[in-house]
Amino acid sequence: MSRIGKLPVVVPAGVEVKIGEGNLLTVKGPKGTLERKLSADMNIAMEDGQIVVTRPNDLKKNRALHGLTRTLIFNMIVGVTQGYEKTLEINGVGYRAAKSGKKLTLTLGYSHPVEMEDPEGIESIVEGTNKIIVKGIDKEKVGQFAAEIRTKRPPEPYKGKGIKYADEHIRRKVGKTGKK
Repeated sequence: MSRIGKLPVVVPAGVEVKIGEGNLLTVKGPKGTLERKLSADMNIAMEDGQIVVTRPNDLKKNRALHGLTRTLIFNMIVGVTQGYEKTLEINGVGYRAAKSGKKLTLTLGYSHPVEMEDPEGIESIVEGTNKIIVKGIDKEKVGQFAAEIRTKRPPEPYKGKGIKYADEHIRRKVGKTGKK
């Protein structure tokens, strides 16, 4: 039995959950509304303030979907109550970020500035010139936008220059040695 899948998801006060036809889940909370179509194979039920996910049988596909479905529901509830955020750091001489309206402008050592538009429901905040915070209620979208920012200049192992997550550790390499 899935250890994660069998745990009930507690619905906090102020959060409204609707389970529609074909497992269309709508979660409404203080930060906004999220909607997601979950697998029709799973049985999702509300039982006294908790959401319980059960699987119809022990087929490999259903075992795989069991924990996933429960986690997706949990992430939606956390998103509408607390929200999600990812912090990115820019390292390198002359590398910086600036924000104007919904446009994020990155200066990353290329011949041109890299401009990125905030997606719907996602907000990016620039602290100083080398720290970017990506905030939103959808965990998947926050992670995806943060990953797209990081791909503009991934950190390199020799000097550590580039864009990295705040909690990421860059494994450093030793450079070339001089002539003997």
